[in-house]
Amino acid sequence: MITVTHRRYVPYAHAHYAGNLVDGAYSLGLFGDVATEVCIRLDGDEGLFASYSDVQFTAPVQAGDVLEVTATVTRMGTRSRTIDFRSVVVCRGTGGSAAAVLAEPIVAVTATGTVVVPARG
Repeated sequence: MITVTHRRYVPYAHAHYAGNLVDGAYSLGLFGDVATEVCIRLDGDEGLFASYSDVQFTAPVQAGDVLEVTATVTRMGTRSRTIDFRSVVVCRGTGGSAAAVLAEPIVAVTATGTVVVPARG
């Protein structure tokens, strides 16, 4: 199967809550981006996100974080692909413009989703 990984800095403009917290939808949007690359690589088409069967928010995402977002295809149907997603904090802002690479990355969000692509032929 295929795995695709993106990294993204979380800008302070995306903080919605006290403590510079970012809403969970931010990671879900990144899952859509990485799923698009999966579809392009496998099928030559951007595909469409059909559903999530599971989403778990396990740790906060904060402005100033660097996220590593990974999509791994776990099942391929005729037109559908089941994908496992992970959003992991690999760097975290520590105040002002300072930041640190985390010795132990933090798994912030996991999900399983389904994308569909056009029929071949």
